[in-house]
Amino acid sequence: MDGIELKGPPLPGAEAALTPGALEFVARLHREFNGAREDLLARRAQRQAQLDAGVPFAFPEETGTLRGDDWRVAPTPPDLQMRRVEITGPVERKMMINALNSGANVFMADFEDALSPTWANVVQGQLNLMEAVRRTISLDTAEGKRYRLNEQTATLLVRPRGWHLTEKHLLVDGQPVSASLFDFGLYFYHNARELIARGTGPYFYLAKLEGRREARLWNEVFNLAQDSLDIPRGTIRATVLIETIAAAFEMDEILYELRRHAAGLNAGRWDYIFSTIKKLRNKPRAVLPDRAQVTMTVPFMRAYTELLVKTCHRRGAHAIGGMAAYIPSRRDPEVNERALAKVGDDKERESGDGFDGTWVAHPDLVPVARESFDRALGDRPHQKNRLREDVSVTAAQLAAVEVPGGTVTEAGVRLNINVALQYLDAWLGGNGAVAIYNLMEDTATAEISRAQLWQWIKHAAVLDDGRPMTAALYERFRAEELDRLQSAGAAAGHLSTAAEILDQLVLAADFVDFLTLRAYQYLD
Repeated sequence: MDGIELKGPPLPGAEAALTPGALEFVARLHREFNGAREDLLARRAQRQAQLDAGVPFAFPEETGTLRGDDWRVAPTPPDLQMRRVEITGPVERKMMINALNSGANVFMADFEDALSPTWANVVQGQLNLMEAVRRTISLDTAEGKRYRLNEQTATLLVRPRGWHLTEKHLLVDGQPVSASLFDFGLYFYHNARELIARGTGPYFYLAKLEGRREARLWNEVFNLAQDSLDIPRGTIRATVLIETIAAAFEMDEILYELRRHAAGLNAGRWDYIFSTIKKLRNKPRAVLPDRAQVTMTVPFMRAYTELLVKTCHRRGAHAIGGMAAYIPSRRDPEVNERALAKVGDDKERESGDGFDGTWVAHPDLVPVARESFDRALGDRPHQKNRLREDVSVTAAQLAAVEVPGGTVTEAGVRLNINVALQYLDAWLGGNGAVAIYNLMEDTATAEISRAQLWQWIKHAAVLDDGRPMTAALYERFRAEELDRLQSAGAAAGHLSTAAEILDQLVLAADFVDFLTLRAYQYLD
């Protein structure tokens, strides 16, 4: 295999996924598209410089005709028509079996925010997917528990890592391969034909896109991949997460670029908040309050989600709502009841707004979410007929990120520090989906937490008790929270490194675009 070098340590069974044919397929994709990927990442940096210089977000003038024209995406495949409840989780064996058996309509198997991308996790994830597609996946635990697939399971979608990431364990012509192309390429190469033979198809979620050009690159990847395996173009279907504020201004354009392959858009709420902080980081007016106060009903979040539904339905695509991350409590029925009521209210709002489905992180939330969408949809598979012509969202409304009455509190600062430390500790230990305070947290939560801390220090945000947020105050709180967690003794053994990484991110003079870019160097 000329120019292809595996750097990862040997893993049992890895040869089934890392076959010469599969690696050559990934290498072909990388050689064809990595230059364009790097150009797009450079374009992101250029756009950031424009934002910092005062050039505001706007709907692109050059695509105004496209937004006004009447066009639709390709018809939805039968097994993606009903998407009322989607469950997400990492490509870990037990979680995959439970998610596929959960009663949800769709399971999104995640290589991105919910997975710590150790070499073992990434390769084992590909092996798990191969078995899941062929319905041979199983698990027998030391405690005597047996996990097998039910006769009826959720439709499988896979989320590759974003364009900004690389896979350091595979070099192509001396370069680390694009993590997006690695995850996509291995899964597609091994499973596309098998999926088609079983009456479904290679379906994906696309993460962290910032606009139409990045969607166009994915479309070109899809075309080459399908042509290479003699699979008809349009067989692949992709749902795009609108989880960056830049993408919110190009939803029509993203669907258009992927129109032969597009299945819908998803309101990736947590990363959207992180992206908003990141892109508007140098704007004092864009300082957000405590994370708990940035709900889906604040004006800028409401504007983005309503525009998403309107855009999708006008184009014949599914609109999928955001995550319910609560983990039901087995020990505190009262807390559980209050939390489930909040989840129900959230799903009632989404179904009432016209969404065709929603996300949950735990199997016990599937019935709660389904109840809301069953009530709204009846016997219809979706509600694309609700065109939401009453919605009119301006660029100013999308960019007006102020939260009326919002405050920054010591409790909010401490929570961000505490959660970021706990998550990084677990992530460094190989776990990317972490239960913290009855919430299933992933990388997006840690990103919001550290971004807010940086933003509050940068702009000397005033706490509700009158104190300005400073680096010294952060360091005091961080030391206290770290001591509290270390004293509790329930960590994964990486808290000191987690604190080191968090300090690098929070105290940096310039904002670090992605936590994972800094933390990945610590992983095997």
